[in-house]
Amino acid sequence: MRALKVAVIGDQFMKARYFTEALQAALPQTALDIRTLELDWPDTPMAHGYGADAGDPQLQGLKEYMGAPGAMAAFIADAEVLVNHLAPVTDGMLQRCAQLKLVAVSRGGPVNIDMQAARRRGVQVVNAPGRNASAVAEFTIGMILAQTRLITLGHVALMRGQWRGDLYRADRTGEELCNQSVGLIGYGHIGSRVTKLLRPFGCRILVSDPYAQLDAADRAAGVAQVGLAALLAQSDVVSLHARVTPETTGFIDAAAFAQMKDGAHFINTARGPMVDYAALYAALQSGRLRGAALETFGVEPCDPADPLLRHPNVTLTPHIAGASIKTVKYAASLCAEEVRRYLQGQAFANPC
Repeated sequence: MRALKVAVIGDQFMKARYFTEALQAALPQTALDIRTLELDWPDTPMAHGYGADAGDPQLQGLKEYMGAPGAMAAFIADAEVLVNHLAPVTDGMLQRCAQLKLVAVSRGGPVNIDMQAARRRGVQVVNAPGRNASAVAEFTIGMILAQTRLITLGHVALMRGQWRGDLYRADRTGEELCNQSVGLIGYGHIGSRVTKLLRPFGCRILVSDPYAQLDAADRAAGVAQVGLAALLAQSDVVSLHARVTPETTGFIDAAAFAQMKDGAHFINTARGPMVDYAALYAALQSGRLRGAALETFGVEPCDPADPLLRHPNVTLTPHIAGASIKTVKYAASLCAEEVRRYLQGQAFANPC
C-alpha cells in the first residue's frame, strides 16, 4: 500500500508531535509517511506583514508567517498533504511542490497562504476556525475584570512600592460588571463566546456586527444587537473581536474614541492594525478613557519606548490570549479530520 506523504510544519506552540498524534488517531488504518519540521516561533518573532513591504515579492499580501519560501518548499518536496501553522505558502512554492494537493492550516484564517495561487493550481486549503475561541474568550473576561475592578492599577502600584488604599474611595473605586454595559465589536467564534461568558455576570451586553446575527439564546437573554455608533456611545467597556480587513484597518481611531463614554475601558484581544494606538494614548491621557487592556499591537513585538507600556491603567500582555494546550490539541484534531475527509472523498468541514 502506498503511504500518504505528509509534510508537517509546526513550531514551539503548535508542536509537530501534536499534529502527528492527531493524524495517527484520525487515520489508524492508513499508511502515513510523515516528515516534520519545527520553526522557532514564538521564541523568534514571526513576520506580520501588516502594511509593511515583505521584501520577497512572493510574500506580498501574506500575513503572520515564519520561514523562507525556498526552505519551506524544499522541506515539503513531494508531499501530497501539508499540515501547517505559520509557514508561508506562495505561488512559487506551489509551483515547486507539484504533488501537493491539500494544505491544512491550523489557524482561524489562512492569512499566510496565497489563496489565489492555491485555487489557480488546484490545491485545496482548509483551516481551523474557532480553534482558540475558548482561550481568547476566557482571556477577554480576565482583561475586562482587570480593568473594571482596578486589578491593574493596584498591581502596578504595589510593584512600585505604593499601597493604593485610596482605590477604596467611592470616587476612585471600580464598578461591578452587573452595573455596566459591555459592548462587543464582532460576533464571530470569539465574540459570540465572550457574550455567553458575560451573561452570568448580569451586565447589559451590546453587540455590533453587520455580518452576523445573534443566536436565539443570546436574544432570549436580552443581548442587544446595535450599530457601531450606538455601541460606542452606550458601553462602559468596549471589547474588540473583529478581523483585520480593509474595512476595519484603523477603524478604532480618534473619532471612535471620541464617541465612547467618559471613563470607558477599551479592550483589544483581536488584532492591532484595527486600532490607532496614538489616538488611544491621547484618549487615555485626556481622561476620556479610564483604562485599556491590550493583548495585541500594531507592530509586534511592540516598541519598548511606546508610552502605552508605561501608562498606569493599561493592562498589557504579549499576544498570548489564544495560547492554551486545548487550542493546540483542538487545532491539530481539526487538521487531522480534514486529512481524513480528503482521503475518504468526503466534503471538507472548513474549506477556504
